[in-house]
Amino acid sequence: MNPEPSLLRRVVFASALYDFFVTIPFATPWTADAVLAGIRSVHHALDLGGEPLPVFTSTHLFFVALFGTIVTLWSVVRLVQPTAFNGAVDTAGRALFSTWMAWSLTQGATRVLVVFLVLELAWMFAQGGAILGARRWRGGIPATAR
Repeated sequence: MNPEPSLLRRVVFASALYDFFVTIPFATPWTADAVLAGIRSVHHALDLGGEPLPVFTSTHLFFVALFGTIVTLWSVVRLVQPTAFNGAVDTAGRALFSTWMAWSLTQGATRVLVVFLVLELAWMFAQGGAILGARRWRGGIPATAR
């Protein structure tokens, strides 16, 4: 029996569930504005490095809500179909998101992003590891045993 696909599906599902709950507040301009205000407050309360988030205009909030809507919908796809393919695509997306977060941090963005970056990397490695582990099995026998 191959235990890996079951584990892979659970990891892809869990990462999608995480994305759903983290991004759904960004899916409307009104909720995104409230979340961004909260991030601004955390930045100031903890006196973190980097520049605090500015107050966003309606144009900024449009793009934030666009991002929130797309990622929320992508998480629903993975909740309904937690396949290896969807997990692999998501893992690549997490690598790109992590790259942009790291770049933003080097450019002076608020250090609140570090929390998001650590979680993004954790899910990237969890999914990537599950995908690689599942590929090592063929017909119930570890591929390395052949």
